[in-house]
Amino acid sequence: MNTKLLRNWIFTLHRYLGLAIALIVIMIGITGSLLVFHSEINAAELHHRIGAIAPQGQPLPVEAILEKVQAAYKNQPDVAIRRINLPTAANDTVRVTLKTKTDEWAQAYVNPYTGAVLGDSLSSQSMVEQFFKVVLELHYALLAGDLGVKLAGVVGLLMSILTITGVALWPGWRKLINGFKIKWNAHPKRVNFDVHKVVGIVAAVFLFLTFFTGFCWNLGEIARPIIYAFSFSPMSALEDATSTPAAGRTSIKLTDALLRKADAALPGFETTYIALPAESDQIKGAFMIRKRSSANNPSWDSSVFIDQYSGEVIRVDNGVKQPLGARIENSFATLHYGTFWGIPSRVLYVFVGLAPLILFVTGVVMYYHRRKIKTVMTSEEVTQ
Repeated sequence: MNTKLLRNWIFTLHRYLGLAIALIVIMIGITGSLLVFHSEINAAELHHRIGAIAPQGQPLPVEAILEKVQAAYKNQPDVAIRRINLPTAANDTVRVTLKTKTDEWAQAYVNPYTGAVLGDSLSSQSMVEQFFKVVLELHYALLAGDLGVKLAGVVGLLMSILTITGVALWPGWRKLINGFKIKWNAHPKRVNFDVHKVVGIVAAVFLFLTFFTGFCWNLGEIARPIIYAFSFSPMSALEDATSTPAAGRTSIKLTDALLRKADAALPGFETTYIALPAESDQIKGAFMIRKRSSANNPSWDSSVFIDQYSGEVIRVDNGVKQPLGARIENSFATLHYGTFWGIPSRVLYVFVGLAPLILFVTGVVMYYHRRKIKTVMTSEEVTQ
């Protein structure tokens, strides 16, 4: 296959693949832009609603906070505690995730110094919470449940291919300066083309990272084995960390003693998140205590799993010493959320999310002009 034929094939694939997935990609991109700073917006709105947390010495132990939350919901037996997110700052709340028997999820906001429940999203949600809940579901599941999750994953893979073909077609490979130049005083058709090529190449790496990581998350059953196979790494799953039921033994409660065992298993790491066994499997599930190594080197992927019957540590995942496959997988969050350069990269990601809209509009204009030229040429051939 000669170069010209290969380029024509890539161009055709790029054009029609872009037209096929454009609307979904635009939707995912815009919602992604809206979600970049949603945690900060939610936190600001929450502090406005429940007031700021005034640090009062040392926070209560997790066991004491858990007891106070259970007491607060004792008249609602259908509400169960599933997760506990510990605060990352002195004036943050403890966020306790609740789940009802009807599979409704909610957040309870707890004062870490008194254990008082300051509010929850079970009884009422603010307009900000409702808005971002819809935006999030639209972003990763297209508001279509499990089917939407799979479809968004497929679109993520196709967008990754589209990005690669766009990079291959970039005219800057022939002359680098022209690849980044926009001739604003040229004909509108040329300006449109220049905008398309410059926005495309500037956003290409970031678009690939966000959509490819989205594909890997949404279709993990396909992506994970491939990642681990190509990195020659052993693959493990959360389901591998299971408790061992035995006759006469019942599930134990989360206690500070259990958390101290987790601390001993990963010394020097700070606990950030706790998942209770019933979240995954009420019979064989284990306590999962997530940790990070330090504020400067946050390995959020480090975990300690504790048997819910014996209270013994059954698995330790050290994010600093994991195999290559796990390190690749654990880098996805930083790459997808744009946190690798702090605030500057997150601001950049707001604009990256708008790139698909710009590329679609300019691409359609280019397609229109090409169709118009072909129509004129065909008409001339007929008249001749």
